[in-house]
Amino acid sequence: MNYPFHPLLKSHLLLAAFLFTWIFTFLYLTEPLDVNELSSGEKLSYLPLYGLVGALAYLAMLPFQYWLLKRRNGNWFLLDEFIFFLVFIVIGFLLARFVYLYIIVYGEPNPYSLGYYLFDLYLPAISIVLPIILIGRWGMGKYHEKQLEDRKVEIKGEGNYEGLRLSLNDIICVKSDDNYIEVTYVSGTLVKKQLIRGKLSQIENDIDALLRTHRSFLINPHHFLQWKTEQGKTSIELNHAIFVPVSKTYATALKSHLNFTTN
Repeated sequence: MNYPFHPLLKSHLLLAAFLFTWIFTFLYLTEPLDVNELSSGEKLSYLPLYGLVGALAYLAMLPFQYWLLKRRNGNWFLLDEFIFFLVFIVIGFLLARFVYLYIIVYGEPNPYSLGYYLFDLYLPAISIVLPIILIGRWGMGKYHEKQLEDRKVEIKGEGNYEGLRLSLNDIICVKSDDNYIEVTYVSGTLVKKQLIRGKLSQIENDIDALLRTHRSFLINPHHFLQWKTEQGKTSIELNHAIFVPVSKTYATALKSHLNFTTN
């Protein structure tokens, strides 16, 4: 099951900064658990450390997050989000315990036992922190999905025929096939083709980012790899080992466009 996810690193850095501020503010103003035993000076000295623990635990998760995202070929699932939070809880506990033992009560006798610290202090605190992170990540993911949806282009079918709506960068090429056009596009990890009743010239007018290579072909320069010449015939290799012919009529203008867009 897909889960809303925002891949931009900047968004997660902002969330980590918010987490630091929110944890410190929450602990300082509400004084949960044993915070009320600290003096005002100690609060200002120690509580930012717990905010820092939350932020660092989140930042430490980012390399793992992007590694997992790469293994999923750019997709993010509900299970991935669950794994993310599970590992985050463990890292957060280790960092918080370290700060408690080696900074806050360092050198003092009888620190809280591991069990008491985990069940009576850390888990109640993390149960308040997690919903904030969960809502923040879900909100960023939904916002990213809306951005992608707003940037999608629509290839309309004539009459009552079904069209196709997808991200521009997912389109590889469009081929004219009698009264139809064949759209080759990327869907997740798969390359798919769909026939739509329409004219290639109309697609060329509607989506000016596509380039004409031949009277029967349009390509998306985003997927351009290299030029190929065999037996005096020129073609273009696109991603996913797709080859498209290039006619002399469009070759000069095409080379100019591709040199501009790929440099």
